[in-house]
Amino acid sequence: MFYNIEAFEKAKSLFYFLMIIERKDLRNVAIIAHVDHGKSTLMDAMLKQSDTDLGKLGNQELIMDFNDLERERGITIFSKNAAVSYQGTKINLIDTPGHADFGGEVERVLNMADGALLLVDAKEGPMPQTRFVLKKALAQGLKVIVVVNKVDKPEARVEYVHEKLIELFIELGATNEQLEFKTIYASGKMGLAGFEPKVELMMDVKPLFQMIIEEIPAPKVELDKPLQMMVTSVIYDNFKGKIGIGRIVRGSVAANAQAMQITREKKEKQFKVTSLMSFLSLSRYEVAEAQAGDIVAIAGCPEIAIGETIASAESPEGLEPIGIEEPTVKMIFSVNNSPFAGEEGEYCTSRNLKERLEKELETDVALKVEPGRSPEEFWVAGRGELHLAILIEKMRREGHELQVSRPEVIMKQEDGKWMEPAEDVWLEAPEAYSGSIIQKMSQRKGELKNMNVENGIVSFHFFIPTRGLIGFRNEFMIETKGMGIINTLFAGYFPQWSDIDPGQHGSLVAHETGLSTAYGLLNSQERGEMFIGPGEKIYEGQVVGIHAKANDLVVNVAKMKQLTNFRAKTEAVTNDLVPPKVMSLEQCLEYLGEDELLEVTPKSLRLRKKVLKNNLRK
Repeated sequence: MFYNIEAFEKAKSLFYFLMIIERKDLRNVAIIAHVDHGKSTLMDAMLKQSDTDLGKLGNQELIMDFNDLERERGITIFSKNAAVSYQGTKINLIDTPGHADFGGEVERVLNMADGALLLVDAKEGPMPQTRFVLKKALAQGLKVIVVVNKVDKPEARVEYVHEKLIELFIELGATNEQLEFKTIYASGKMGLAGFEPKVELMMDVKPLFQMIIEEIPAPKVELDKPLQMMVTSVIYDNFKGKIGIGRIVRGSVAANAQAMQITREKKEKQFKVTSLMSFLSLSRYEVAEAQAGDIVAIAGCPEIAIGETIASAESPEGLEPIGIEEPTVKMIFSVNNSPFAGEEGEYCTSRNLKERLEKELETDVALKVEPGRSPEEFWVAGRGELHLAILIEKMRREGHELQVSRPEVIMKQEDGKWMEPAEDVWLEAPEAYSGSIIQKMSQRKGELKNMNVENGIVSFHFFIPTRGLIGFRNEFMIETKGMGIINTLFAGYFPQWSDIDPGQHGSLVAHETGLSTAYGLLNSQERGEMFIGPGEKIYEGQVVGIHAKANDLVVNVAKMKQLTNFRAKTEAVTNDLVPPKVMSLEQCLEYLGEDELLEVTPKSLRLRKKVLKNNLRK
């Protein structure tokens, strides 16, 4: 029998093409922006001006940043899903973190999108963190719409921003199609958008919705094939248990149907879909069935984890697991063993610490936890100091007590050579500080790549080992009197640098356990800058201040004044006391020396020596 192979192949491809359907009623869009470029504010306007009933949320500000940590710091940390309806089209909005330390969140949520809104400040233009997320979006072939935000600023420079964006797209290897991006202008704060950078011509943000529907491709899906869904995020519900969130890649799923969990190790486990939910505004609502292209939440699988596949029970096929970049910074998390251990926290044991870290691993794919030298220690590795600092802050707010060591970079061996992580650093400061900045970066093995001066502000681009950056941010802000701006971006692994000398700091260490007194602090403050005020509980070996010299000095801040029968005015002492320096969690982590630890409790942050007894430390 004679077969026409060419005709058979054409018929097969035509049949396959007919199976692929465009979901015209749906758009999946990720929103990308640098920290503080107005992403959350613009999303507020989009949610409020859509055809979606927000209920009580309609009167709130920063609707998407509902986490306390995000509101306090003014940055998006956790990726979130929202969905709005506009003229019969459902638009799934995927909020992405703006900081490179949360790259694990970015890499997995971009898998759910078909396009992206790139939000840039009309004055500042594209910034380092924009580069990081945009690179990931372009690599996945997403269609990008540029939103030039804050055009209402008097110093907005729209043409300059557009030129810089084209340069950035070319530098990141954008295709010709991606280079022909559409641009829309907006003022998120005022809830306006338009095709021209003139606020007076704008009415609302509806032109942005129109552009999303016209430019972002509708999901192309195969409905007739067996179910496949990649789990990109996991949340916990008190009633439904673990819920896996992700986009259905192909097929469809129904509530109460049987499905198959396929782990990263290709192991299969059947389960029943006890609850199937879709998104509208920020809420989840139950649906009977969902089809490919939509973003859904599935309950019923108690051991579901990020990167796993939910597939058809009859013919299960696993998807390729999400690739996540390796951690670059590690710290030791250990049980608090200071004299004040257990006084302020609810969870203080190694079992509590282990359970909490294991729980975090379920939702944070960029985190790694390994056992330490003893059962009370754990090595915790993350994408940067901020990544680990956020974890510590979450734990202390939940009632945990722990102590952490100085951050260290993670070295790795390639072809018999040791490699270490390095970063690109962009610094901005008044021109008067340029000499000291160059000197400090050179001490830390920083290599100057570019320098630019404009209107009395100098901008630097340095290439520096991550090891040299540890402890630098705090020093940089002090040096520039708080007027400096620093942005960093992971550059990769490079051959190990020789010893880096960032300059040692000396600490003022408490002589004995007791209460700090104004009299004791008055004598001690002449030696450096104090971290504590009068009437605070302290213990021997606690770091109570920065020594003016490079060595440690033991001081008696609990010293009492000799009592006499003469009356004296207390103002003579208290008026001369300098207010203590209050350190944030990040500042404490940067300050830590190699022989120091940070004691973290729900109420306090205390710096201390690893060996508390002064005579043993000598």
